[in-house]
Amino acid sequence: MNQSKGVLQAVYYSIFRERDNRMQSYYDPADLAKFGDIGKDAPELAGKFFDYYGAVFAEGALTEREKALIGLAVAHAVQCPYCIDAYTRSSLEKGSNLEEMTEAVHVASAVRGGVALVHGVQMRKIAEKISL
Repeated sequence: MNQSKGVLQAVYYSIFRERDNRMQSYYDPADLAKFGDIGKDAPELAGKFFDYYGAVFAEGALTEREKALIGLAVAHAVQCPYCIDAYTRSSLEKGSNLEEMTEAVHVASAVRGGVALVHGVQMRKIAEKISL
């Protein structure tokens, strides 16, 4: 547990330590140094999460590189600036290139766009029902 938490903290902190802090943001890079405190009031749950997180991103049927690319795509889909930075770094460290990373972001974009469009079916169903 502590190793996974420590790795996450180090990655997040190093990303934001290097970032230009002149521009203020809701997402304060200094907050990431406190990430390990997330389990302060629920250490058992935090421990389980960090153990799970470490296991998920370990080499398995998918390589660590492939998992980092998936993480990068999901980070864009959920629009998490911390995650985008972390998985960009992780993808590069695990051997991905900018072309692969950009394609992963396009996959996320296509899925999100499809989700928005498919809800149009619901809109049409309601509109047709009301229009009758």
